[in-house]
Amino acid sequence: MSSLSQSHRILFLNTLAFTICFACWTLNGVLITYLTDKGIFNFTVVQTGWLLGIPILSGSIFRLPIGILTDKYGGKIVFSILLLLCSIPLFLLPFASSFLSFALLSFFFGLVGTSFAVGIGYTSIWYPKEWQGRALGIFGMGNAGAAITTFIAPTLLNHLSEKDPVNGWKMLPVIYAVTLVIIGILFIVFAKNKTNPGVSKTIPQLMSPLKNVRVWRFGAYYFLVFGFFVAYSQWLLPNFMNVYSTTLVMGGMFATLFSLPSGVIRAFGGYLSDKFGARKVMYWVLGSSIVISFLLMFPKMEIYTAGPGVLAMNNGVVSGVSADKIIVNGKIHQINTKEDSEANSESVLPVKKSWQEIVVKQNQEVKKKELLAKGITQINFSANLWVYLVLVILIGISWGIGKAAVYKHIPEYFPNEVGVVGGMVGLIGGLGGFFGPIIFGYLLNYTGLWTSSWIFIFIVSVLCLLWMHRTIINAMRSKSPEFTREIEDK
Repeated sequence: MSSLSQSHRILFLNTLAFTICFACWTLNGVLITYLTDKGIFNFTVVQTGWLLGIPILSGSIFRLPIGILTDKYGGKIVFSILLLLCSIPLFLLPFASSFLSFALLSFFFGLVGTSFAVGIGYTSIWYPKEWQGRALGIFGMGNAGAAITTFIAPTLLNHLSEKDPVNGWKMLPVIYAVTLVIIGILFIVFAKNKTNPGVSKTIPQLMSPLKNVRVWRFGAYYFLVFGFFVAYSQWLLPNFMNVYSTTLVMGGMFATLFSLPSGVIRAFGGYLSDKFGARKVMYWVLGSSIVISFLLMFPKMEIYTAGPGVLAMNNGVVSGVSADKIIVNGKIHQINTKEDSEANSESVLPVKKSWQEIVVKQNQEVKKKELLAKGITQINFSANLWVYLVLVILIGISWGIGKAAVYKHIPEYFPNEVGVVGGMVGLIGGLGGFFGPIIFGYLLNYTGLWTSSWIFIFIVSVLCLLWMHRTIINAMRSKSPEFTREIEDK
């Protein structure tokens, strides 16, 4: 078997395993929501939030040690053990009967989230530099596992619960567990272990790249493009239901439209990073994130303000008052009523309508320029659902490309520490997925605006772009001071 075909086989196994792992990682988002909605478990809002976040947390904080183990012992060994071990808490989940037992088992099966750190190190070592962006991008398509769960799991739950509404759900984690076991056996049989001979063998040497600020900069990028992707995969459903009054099923469909393209496009992001360079791609990703999040910042709203009123043309007495006119000393003053101008609630752009409300009475004496009817202007912005959905899909696609671009950097700058650096970057990104909904929730409570989350994303996008651009300018100044001086003088 040729070296390239063997590499492709490893890539296929890695991508398949990561897809299933990512689907398991996001299982609680559907399962816990279903159990509380049906009243099978009476988890409080706080408990539900923790059960949704615990797998994300454990799958994030352990990416670094799992990345170190991958560099040290090879991806086949680590991936096989991870798949088989994480199936155990899923097999036990049907026996959970309390919040504590659910939380404990969720923590352990959430470790499947560390599969990303394994796959990054294991995939990159099989491909030459010019192929690594595409290979890592294809592997990263496993993010689509989140879309698989949000799309398929609700249907499976409904089907399994038809005959047994109380206990039918218990088969779902078992199905996921069996799938992990099958993939783990495939890994043992068909994968081949490989380690980088240049990798340091001592833990302090493996950890040494973490002193480099570049690792933390890559982590900041990943906090945005991956962390907020995971966060919004959970946040979109209540967003659509509260703001646009969608049904649960329709909101789930819209959330899938966000997460699925973002996962699939990652392979294309790897291709772009190979062809044009990861740094150039990141400029476009961060720039588009700024523009799109800015457009998404504007909430669905109605604004009332003072508009053009009607003033008396001269001194006199009000001799006639009706809904559409006022007569003062024989002079007719036309009044615009509210019914005269109906706004289109489905308009893409803000719609303005103005009218007047009469403030004088019959036989009242008025002076010239005195207010007869005050003006009211209403500006209605419907934040059209379909425009909002398209923008959400576009920013998801941009982040999907960015996820590939971030990881294209790692084997270039840290060829012998891909696992540990990839694990650390993945850890930071995963924490974005854990803390994102918490931050969004606090912002919503403080501002009362569902779009406050996009304001936060806009700020983070700007900071990432400024950090990257500042780093590039400093590098140019240090390596080519004369050339940089000539540019700045022009």
